[in-house]
Amino acid sequence: MHSQRHPTRVGVLFFIILFLLCLFSIKLALIQVFRADYLAEKAEKQHNHVVELEPRRGTIYDRDMRALALNVGAYSLYVNPKSMTEDQKSRVAESVAPVLGVSVGGLATLMEKPKHFVWLARKVPQDVYEKINAMKLRGAGFVRESKRFYPSGEMAAHVIGFANIDNIGLQGVELEYDKYLRGEKGMAQFLRDARQRDLLIEKDFVPARDGYDVVLTIDETIQFIAEKALDKAYTKYHAKGATVIVMDPKTGEILAFANRPTFSPAKPDATPIESKTNRAVAFVYEPGSVFKIVTASAALEEKAFNEDDVIFCENGKYWVATHYLKDHEPHGNLTFRKVVEYSSNIGFTKIAQKLGADKVYEYARRFRFGMKTNIGMVGEVNGMLKPVSKWSKTSIGAIPIGQEVTVTPPQLLGMIGAVANDGTYMKPYYIKSIRDEKGGVIASFQPQVVGQVISKETARRLKPILQGVVDEGTATAAKMKDITAGGKTGTAQKVEAGGYSHSKFVASFIGFAPVEDPKLAIVVSVDEPHPIYYGGLVSAPVFKEIVEDSLRYLATKKGQ
Repeated sequence: MHSQRHPTRVGVLFFIILFLLCLFSIKLALIQVFRADYLAEKAEKQHNHVVELEPRRGTIYDRDMRALALNVGAYSLYVNPKSMTEDQKSRVAESVAPVLGVSVGGLATLMEKPKHFVWLARKVPQDVYEKINAMKLRGAGFVRESKRFYPSGEMAAHVIGFANIDNIGLQGVELEYDKYLRGEKGMAQFLRDARQRDLLIEKDFVPARDGYDVVLTIDETIQFIAEKALDKAYTKYHAKGATVIVMDPKTGEILAFANRPTFSPAKPDATPIESKTNRAVAFVYEPGSVFKIVTASAALEEKAFNEDDVIFCENGKYWVATHYLKDHEPHGNLTFRKVVEYSSNIGFTKIAQKLGADKVYEYARRFRFGMKTNIGMVGEVNGMLKPVSKWSKTSIGAIPIGQEVTVTPPQLLGMIGAVANDGTYMKPYYIKSIRDEKGGVIASFQPQVVGQVISKETARRLKPILQGVVDEGTATAAKMKDITAGGKTGTAQKVEAGGYSHSKFVASFIGFAPVEDPKLAIVVSVDEPHPIYYGGLVSAPVFKEIVEDSLRYLATKKGQ
């Protein structure tokens, strides 16, 4: 009876319901067709929690498997701002800031981000973790990660380099071999309930692949000996910089490699860029008299001179093209041997004049000047060796004595190593092998002969002459009681404002020991020492200390 009175109202209501039903059906159809993938993905994210599994970064070892860089456990502090009240955020900021040594305002700003996850501090020290963890702060928590640890501190810093907070290599071996050290991340996927709590039901798992280990040719003990000796000279002579490299001349293996100034791999940002620069491969300088080994080698190899030939050294003053060439001390007649021992500029210029520019240049190239040693370090430069076509009239009196040419310490090391190794030039290298966590060898690096730069006979004639430099010549400060050594000093004026400085020098010594069976070849270079600046007084004692301590250590090691 009621429905018959209001047929119109019932009809309208029916059509409204039908319209809404159709509208909802169309909407559902559109969702199923056009938004199904999006909604399925969203549901997947809500009910699945993906955890990234961090791989172990590979360890860097010395030649005897002593760790120089490794990963240790660390904790990182995070918050979930979206689930926190303002009071909770304030409490976290006020409680944590003093422990972290940062401002309350800075932490408060970080927690203003509308996110479920925000880092407050990465890889904090153990004591900081324990203090904050004991506070039981709502909305804050810790994630266990790992960080790089350098057990020997600054030792071999320019070889090892450093990695950033995310364990990505940025310099040195950490950078150059990052693709091996880093490993590959893994993944674990867990189910979540409606409140976003992990149910600890594993849905998917891909294990992380740990990084490979890198084994260096560096010997940690010899590295320590070399750095200790270099530090003494660097500090004593108030030097701008310094470099020492120690090599086995028979294999080319680098046993020690150091620069000053240096830095802490654990805190690289606390050091200026100049201290982090690997000056041994990135900086060049005129070598001065150490380069005279090129000229002496050429003279003996070409049979232009023998050890006892007499050369008149013009009593210390000799006209070359447009200017006078001078010796540090005036000499009259000197034998070839004594010209080398006393490092006479005039004597070497006369040797070079007899050889000719082409021969001097040829032997400089044989010893690989003007080209990289390919030691394997990022940033290595070529140095400069002008072709003969670009020599001036005075170049014959400059290049043979180490002027108008620029070099790097590894190039000088390669030269003295070749002389010590009977004329065979070995490629300098510092990576021994790459291994997996079980010790399996992924890649190994072997001694590599570059070439025979001078004959065995010439090298064996030159070695006792260079021994004379130590025993009776300009490098008596390198002479040892029970160990024979050979080498050459260098005191090079630095180029400044288009001319040679009279107050800034590079003091160098390159040498090998023992002469009868060389086990070590060493280059020592000290930049701008003062007040004393002679290579024989500044750098030769560094060589002596390294040789004495290293040979004693190697003898002990061999006897074990």
